[in-house]
Amino acid sequence: MGKAKNPRRVAENEAMAKTRMLRTSPQKLNLVAAMIRGKKVEKALTDLTFSKKRISEDVKKCLQSAIANAENNHNLDVDELIVAEAYVGKNLVMKRGRPRARGRFGRIVKPFSEITIKVRQVEEQA
Repeated sequence: MGKAKNPRRVAENEAMAKTRMLRTSPQKLNLVAAMIRGKKVEKALTDLTFSKKRISEDVKKCLQSAIANAENNHNLDVDELIVAEAYVGKNLVMKRGRPRARGRFGRIVKPFSEITIKVRQVEEQA
């Protein structure tokens, strides 16, 4: 017998990758995610390669993982892939502190975030 197979979380022409525990705030990560949304994957990889943002290297790794998932697991054509969705979520927040004047305590928050990238295969119009 055994268990039934889990249904796919994405459509037949899609693949996704998720990276958790990225050491940056979701607001900063969303700026990089907005930069690649809706673009062809080659253009998105180029933009991330030459971006000045520190976190763009981790986003590029996640995008490459989504492309590899599409190619190896779902048999999609890499040349026809676009970044369908790129969204950001909050993760844990480390609370740290620093002593301040007159016995006070300055709170320092160190946020983590996560990014999910979905790539979709679209047929090119001739």
